[in-house]
Amino acid sequence: MSGESSKNITRVLVANRGEIAIRIFQGCRERGIESVAVYSEADASAPHRYAADEALLIGTAAPADSYLRIDRLIEAARQSEADAIHPGYGFLSENADFARAVEKAGLIFIGPTPLQIESMGDKVRARELMESASVPVIPGTDGPIDDKKTLQKEAKRIGYPLLLKAAGGGGGKGIRRVDDKKDLESAWERTRSEALSAFGDGRVYIERFVSSARHIEAQIVGDGHGCVWFLGERECSLQRHHQKVLEESPSPVIDDETRSRLREAAIAGAASINYRGAGTMEFLYDQTTREFFFLEMNTRLQVEHPVTELVTGLDLV
Repeated sequence: MSGESSKNITRVLVANRGEIAIRIFQGCRERGIESVAVYSEADASAPHRYAADEALLIGTAAPADSYLRIDRLIEAARQSEADAIHPGYGFLSENADFARAVEKAGLIFIGPTPLQIESMGDKVRARELMESASVPVIPGTDGPIDDKKTLQKEAKRIGYPLLLKAAGGGGGKGIRRVDDKKDLESAWERTRSEALSAFGDGRVYIERFVSSARHIEAQIVGDGHGCVWFLGERECSLQRHHQKVLEESPSPVIDDETRSRLREAAIAGAASINYRGAGTMEFLYDQTTREFFFLEMNTRLQVEHPVTELVTGLDLV
C-alpha cells in the first residue's frame, strides 16, 4: 500500500480472477473490508465473480479487452467506489504503468511502488541496485551489449559457457546459452530479435553460466520504510525450458550457515530500495563453491506462495 497515504482501505477491487482473486476476497472479509470482483464475458460463471461483495463486467473474453485494460479497471474501481486495487499475480501485477495509473487516479495500489516495479523489472538496473547494496550478483557485463566488438571482448573476459539474457525478460524467456565463440554473434542476434519481439526491449547482457547451480527463491515482505522480513526459501531447480516444475521448501541443499547469508542478502537488497509488499528474490546457488548470486526479483506475490504458507503457517495473501 502507498506509504504516503493515511487513507483507510474500506473497499478493494481485485484486478484478477481465479484462485488468487478468491484468496484476496477471503483476506478482505476477515478484516472487515468489502471486495469487488471484475470479470470478462468468458468468466461470467466463474467462482471468483460470486466470491466478492460486488462484481463488474469489464470486457470480452480476450484478456487484452478485459483484465489487461487499465482504463476499464480504474473505471470499475471508481464505479464501485473502491479505494484500493490489488493486482494479484499475472496480468498487470508487474506493470509499472498500471501501478502509476492507479495512484494517479487517487487510488491505493496494494503492492510495490511503480519505481520499484520498473527498476527491478529491468534486469540490468536490478543488478546495479543489488551490487550497490553489496548483494552478490553473477559475474557478467555492467550493462547491455550494443555492438559485436564489445560482445566478443566481454565474452572473452567472462569465459564460456555463458548466458545471453534479455534485460526485460522474464518467466524463463529471453535466455540463451553459448558454449563456443563461433556461435556467439548469431546467438546474440537471435536473442536481441526475440527479446524485442517478446518484451519490446531488445537489450541483451551477458552472465557467466553456473554449471552446478541450484535455483533458490527467498520470500520477503517489506513495509515500504526499509523494514524487511525473510520468510524462508523455496527451491525450484527442477525446471523444463527454464520453467519451474516443482517447488520445495526448505531447500535440501542449503545449510544453516548458507541460509543465514542468503537471508542477510535478501533483506539487504529489499531494504536498500525500501521495498513495499510481498516479493521474491531469486538466487543461483553454486553447490561447488557454496556461493550464491542474485538473479532477479519478482515484485509481486507468486503462484508458488502456498509452498511458503504451508511451511511458515502464515497467510501471505
